[in-house]
Amino acid sequence: MNFQKAAFKAAYGVSSQLPPADRPEIVFSGRSNVGKSSLINRLCQRKSLARVSATPGKTATINFYTVDDVHFVDLPGYGYARVGQAERRRWDELINGYFAKAKGRGMALLVQLLDSRHAPSADDVQMLEYLRYHDLPFLAALTKADKLNKSERQQAAERFAALLEPYGCRQVLQTSAEKGDGIEALRSAIEAALPAEEGA
Repeated sequence: MNFQKAAFKAAYGVSSQLPPADRPEIVFSGRSNVGKSSLINRLCQRKSLARVSATPGKTATINFYTVDDVHFVDLPGYGYARVGQAERRRWDELINGYFAKAKGRGMALLVQLLDSRHAPSADDVQMLEYLRYHDLPFLAALTKADKLNKSERQQAAERFAALLEPYGCRQVLQTSAEKGDGIEALRSAIEAALPAEEGA
């Protein structure tokens, strides 16, 4: 899979706008400001494929990127308190609308981003419960691993592995969009989750 062959496709604000799936989808989920855009950019070796916002909660759409013969699907960041109730309901409808059709859409894998420096938030746990309930295939990418020293990284790896195992997490990877830690391992995991012809 050529991760550098990447382009923004479209952004969708309500689930009825979502296009029919015509290829496998790799989904990225995480709370606001966890580093989804930065990780997608690093995976594709592009500086501004996904827009990195300094304002948490700015991404209010599901953003689709064409990456080789696959779609990367970037879900809106959750857990940002300064969002009105009407906007929060729209986000919920959008995300639930996507997941209601996720398996039928050919979702190959969900990458759940979690900040390696902190315990999962209540919103993170709610997302993990959702993934377990719907039996959706996912791995965890622990972001900002470069902010931890060697012993802290080891402790975080063990802590998250134990915490995530009951939710059906397939793999826990420590990543850094800034330094590149774990990026090759994440690319390999994505390729392994794809049907043979796309992952080749």
